[in-house]
Amino acid sequence: MTPSPAPTTTLPPVLALDRLTRRYGTLTAVDDVSLRLSAGARHAVIGPNGAGKTTLLNLIAGTDRPDHGTIALDGADITRASTVKRSRLGIARSFQQPSVMAELSVLDNIVLAGWPHHPQRRGAWRRPSRYRLHKESAGRHLETVGLADLAHRPASTLSHGQRRMLDLAAALAGAPRLLLLDEPAAGLTDGDIARLIGVIGALPSSVAVVLVEHHVEVVAELAASVTVLAAGKVLADGPTQEVLAHPEVREAYHGTGPSAGPDDARAEAVPAVRTSPTDARG
Repeated sequence: MTPSPAPTTTLPPVLALDRLTRRYGTLTAVDDVSLRLSAGARHAVIGPNGAGKTTLLNLIAGTDRPDHGTIALDGADITRASTVKRSRLGIARSFQQPSVMAELSVLDNIVLAGWPHHPQRRGAWRRPSRYRLHKESAGRHLETVGLADLAHRPASTLSHGQRRMLDLAAALAGAPRLLLLDEPAAGLTDGDIARLIGVIGALPSSVAVVLVEHHVEVVAELAASVTVLAAGKVLADGPTQEVLAHPEVREAYHGTGPSAGPDDARAEAVPAVRTSPTDARG
């Protein structure tokens, strides 16, 4: 008798947005947005200024609440979950303005960021051996982003680019399953951007990334798939090179088409894509 084939199991997407909508009075910032990301995806959200990109990240992170629609993480509905619960479930983010505790050392910034997620967090203040484990873990994150040599300097002495990398290290200290990055390359030098691309590109496949970024070359280098927002709506969605080459997407970035939002004066034109994504799992 021929044995029956073993049943196959389909894992739920790490992130599932279903018809997500957020209104502020008469302004609809996010309008009926749906998205599915598998574990390890490298996905970018782009669009003109005012398109709703940061609002979308806020909804996923829990700092804002949708008026309509649902958010699921690994198949579990987290639409009404607090930011603390989402962090514990594995959602971490960086911000447009780096969130840094300037009065603390670079190392202590990461120790505090990783504290709630560290397996040896209980009683670590009173037990030097456990506290050393926290510092060692924080030191590894600083090494990842190239700040290990600055571990004992006050965070207030860091440059803008170094603060951005510190903010990224703090997000990584949360042991994320889903990492949300809000314009991480903004204001960086070419050297800083190269380091940023290297750090994000080297993240393990267990971490899914949602990247909001105006530097389209960074998007082309890192993201396997892209969602384009314009006036809160999805204008295009799909593989990075196909989406960036789409005429409507290029028109929206120039700010001359009907899809362009009201705040597009600083929006950048989408350049021709010359590089392939480093990760095709999105």
